[in-house]
Amino acid sequence: MMTTSPWDLWYSTSCCLCCHVRTGTIILGVWYMLINAVVLLILLTALSDPEQYHLTSAELANDLDVMDDANMCIASAISLLMILICGMATYGAYKLRAAWIIPFFCYQIFDFALNTLVAVSIVVYPNTIQDYLQQLPDNFPYKEEIAALSNVCLVLIVLIFTSCILGFKAYLIACVWNCYRYVCSRGTAEILLYVTTNDTTVLLPPYDDCAGVPRKQGVPLSSSTMTA
Repeated sequence: MMTTSPWDLWYSTSCCLCCHVRTGTIILGVWYMLINAVVLLILLTALSDPEQYHLTSAELANDLDVMDDANMCIASAISLLMILICGMATYGAYKLRAAWIIPFFCYQIFDFALNTLVAVSIVVYPNTIQDYLQQLPDNFPYKEEIAALSNVCLVLIVLIFTSCILGFKAYLIACVWNCYRYVCSRGTAEILLYVTTNDTTVLLPPYDDCAGVPRKQGVPLSSSTMTA
């Protein structure tokens, strides 16, 4: 009896109940590219006009500036790198290049691990939520109502919200992984088909060699042989 790998149990060529994993990966890559392109455009606009978009410490009740020019340059470089990674994943899924999908898959794993650490830190240090709420500006909507809740209620709300996000990210990771497996299987199938098609004449022996092999006893002659 053949055993099934746990990875094969989760393997599926469809995602979102309606489209193929290859199509889903292309849509996901384009969506991430659009988001990072918008972020990059905002950052470049803020760098070109720092007086209008610069947030000072007085606005957010902090001792340090939230975003200086150096941090904005780093954020712009990260956004540009993300556009490149998402473009590679989109191209790899479209052209059936499995290696091009790997960087985007690694980014998803890193992002999932980072969000998991945030969820664990909330459970271990629940007071960090109150500290974060105190750092918000006074004009933040519903700040007083949220701060009036107990720590247990805040931790429960944040954990439910974080769990939903982690579940959605895990589903997207599974979709990209299934697309990677699909592209790899397509490449292997095409190689086998190519080898089988081009090695047919080599695998078959020549006709002269077959004609020279003596016929086994007890095998009846065909009608074409008897006629000849």
